[in-house]
Amino acid sequence: MSSTHGPRPIAIIGGGFSGLMAAEQLLRALPADRAVLLCERSRPFGLGLAYATTNPEHLLNLRASQMSADSERPEDFADWLARTPFGAEERRGIRETEAGTFAARGLYGRYLAERWARVVTSAGDRLVPLSAAIVDVEPVSEGFVLHGVGVPPRPVAGLVLAMGNLPGPAVVPSRYRLDPWRPEAFGALDPARDVLVIGTGLTMMDSVAALRREGFTGRIVAVSRRGLLPKPHAAVPAGRRPEFTPEIRTSARRLVAAVRRRIAAAREAGDDWRGVIDALRPITDALWAGLPRAEQARMLRHVRPYWDVHRHRTAPPAAEAIAAEIRRGGLVVRAGRILAIDAAPDRAVVTLRPRGTDRRERVEAQGILDATGFSRLAETDDPLLRTLLARGLVRPGPFGLGIAASPGGTVVGPPHHAPIWAFGPMLRGVVWECIAVPDIRDAARHLARAVADELGHRLAA
Repeated sequence: MSSTHGPRPIAIIGGGFSGLMAAEQLLRALPADRAVLLCERSRPFGLGLAYATTNPEHLLNLRASQMSADSERPEDFADWLARTPFGAEERRGIRETEAGTFAARGLYGRYLAERWARVVTSAGDRLVPLSAAIVDVEPVSEGFVLHGVGVPPRPVAGLVLAMGNLPGPAVVPSRYRLDPWRPEAFGALDPARDVLVIGTGLTMMDSVAALRREGFTGRIVAVSRRGLLPKPHAAVPAGRRPEFTPEIRTSARRLVAAVRRRIAAAREAGDDWRGVIDALRPITDALWAGLPRAEQARMLRHVRPYWDVHRHRTAPPAAEAIAAEIRRGGLVVRAGRILAIDAAPDRAVVTLRPRGTDRRERVEAQGILDATGFSRLAETDDPLLRTLLARGLVRPGPFGLGIAASPGGTVVGPPHHAPIWAFGPMLRGVVWECIAVPDIRDAARHLARAVADELGHRLAA
C-alpha cells in the first residue's frame, strides 16, 4: 500500500530509539491500510544522538540483559551480542563485570540498525521513512499537513512526538563553548590549560571519555550544583516491593523517610541499597502520580538529583574510569553555582560560588562543555516545538519539563482537533520514568493501542 492511497498516515517525529519503538508497535496495532510516516532530520533511523557514538568507552548505562528492544524477548540484545562476530576494536566495547555485561552504545546502535532494516523489510510500503526536518504542522480539517525542509507538504491523520531528550538550555553563552557530541576539536586543545564541564552526571562522564579518546591530556574541571556523580551498578537483585500507607504516599518528606528506613534496614541485614531502589522501580510512576502537585514540586527540587544518581546508575568500568581520573587529579569535581561566564582574549573566565559558602572563585578554561542534560519545553530552540507552542497545539506540561498530556501520551490541546501524542522523554513531568530503554520499549505498546483506538473511534463517529 502506498502512503499516497487509503487513509492518511500517522506521522512520528523523531527517528531515534523512541521513534523506532513507536513505529514498530504502530505497524502492528494499526489496520493494514494505515501507513506510518517516520521523520528524522539528521541521523540514521533508529540511532538518535545516544547510539550514534563510535567511542567504545561510551558504555550503556544498563546491563545488556536489560536492553532488549523486543518486549517479548528480554534477552534479545544479549543474545545478539553473543552471536554477532565482532572485530577487535568493537569487542573492546563489550565489558564483562561482576554486575553483568555492559556494551558500548555504538554496538547498541548497530543492533538497532539491524532491527530497523528488518522492520523496513517486513513493513513494505506501510512504513515511509522521511529524512527531513519538519518545521511546521498546519492543522487542517482531516488532520495536519507537515511542512519540512526540502520536501513537499505531507498530509497526516495524527502526530506522535518522539524527539527524545531535548537539548539542555544554553547555559554556556560563550564563544569557548564546545559540543560534547562533536569531539573532532578536542584533539587540538592545549594540555596545559583546563577544560570546564558544566554538569557532573552521565553526560559529563561521556565528555571525559571523549576528551581522553581524542588525545586531551590536561585537567578537566566538572561543576554542578551538588557535585553528585552517578553510582555504579553492582550484582544486587531487586528487593521486595514495598507497601506504603496512603499517608506516606501523599507526602514527599514521609516517602523519602520511608525509603531511607528501608535502606537502613537493608544495611543492618547486610544487603545493598541498590536492591531497595530497584524494588521501587515498578511503582515509581504510581507514587509520582499519587503525590499532590506541591509534593511533586518538592520531589523535583530536593530529591530528584539524588534519585537520579542512585537510580540511573552507570557501568562499573565507566565509574572506575572516572574514579581513576579523580585519584590522579585529571578530573576535579566541584559543587557550586555558576554566577558568570566572561570572555578573555584566549579563555573563558567562569565565576562560581562553592556550595554552602558565600565565597566566589574563578575557573579559567580554554573550552566549556555543556553537560547539563535535558531542557524544559519553553527553553527549547527546536523549530517544530517552537511552532507547535506558538500555534497552541501543545503546551508545557507539569513543571514545564515536557508536554502537557495524559499518562498514556494523549496531548492536551485544542478540542475537536486531530490527535497528537507525546512519547518517551516528551512525557517528563507527566510520568516519572520515561527515558530508559525498558520504559520506552514497554510504553510503545500502550501508545500504539491508544492511537489505534482513537483512530477507530474517529472513523466510527
